Amino acid sequence: MIDLKNIQRTDFQFWTNLETRWRDMDVIGHLNHTAYLTYMESSRVELYTQLGYPGLKKEMDQSAILASLQVNYYKQASHPSQFDIGNKISRIGGKSYDILSAIFHKNQDTVVCVATFKMVAFNYKNNKAINVPDLIVEAYRKGK
Repeated sequence: MIDLKNIQRTDFQFWTNLETRWRDMDVIGHLNHTAYLTYMESSRVELYTQLGYPGLKKEMDQSAILASLQVNYYKQASHPSQFDIGNKISRIGGKSYDILSAIFHKNQDTVVCVATFKMVAFNYKNNKAINVPDLIVEAYRKGK
């Protein structure tokens, strides 16, 4: 199990790079906590593309739905900033799996925040959970 307080870049297999937006700031002048969730959401969709899916769409037989999330914020950041977002499949169940995500300042080891997203493998056409797809299981095994 990964110690979230000592997370390293080497803990992650998949990467996305993002730049902040002016509108992401709050009245205090730092990035609002909700902006990080949108960065990680975009990065999760990119993760599916990197795994071999054509993105993440409800029309797919193998899709996903977010069941829960837990976020830990460690550092403040302000606009403009560039981030590297690391992702890893960190747990596999029968119909669910976890994606561990961490936001780092670009080309630095400084962790801004870390989140765990519990995903449920889902078929929107049938409106029901499905077994975790092989591509997800394979990514988990490679990342152990």
